[in-house]
Amino acid sequence: MSYGVSTALQQAVFQHLAADPAITTLVGAAIYDAVPPGIVAGTYVSLGPEDVRDASDQTGHGALHEITVSVVTDAAGFSTAKAVATAVSDALVDATLSLDRGALVYLNFHRARARRVQDADVRRIDLKFRARVQDI
Repeated sequence: MSYGVSTALQQAVFQHLAADPAITTLVGAAIYDAVPPGIVAGTYVSLGPEDVRDASDQTGHGALHEITVSVVTDAAGFSTAKAVATAVSDALVDATLSLDRGALVYLNFHRARARRVQDADVRRIDLKFRARVQDI
């Protein structure tokens, strides 16, 4: 196994989301690797947790990354959050990402969870994607 591609994958996903016109039309520059402290008003996209497991094979070292991209909004209802989540999914599924280290084999949607944030009038959708990488 190699965890060595993790930073390169995270940077490429962030850059890809920040450069996507559909996403930036919906949230502007509110795409975060680390959400600013305090309460963030409006709608934003944030890179979240990641689970990684070995996916090495005869061709070399590799890993399967399950990455989370969250859409958070204080807009009423789930319509705004779902529109942004759709744009994020459209941007990432089967994306061709150039990594500073290693290579992306595939990037696919795995699952999503939409919910209200407890004790707040905030909606959140956590999108999970699976990315298979090789450390070459």
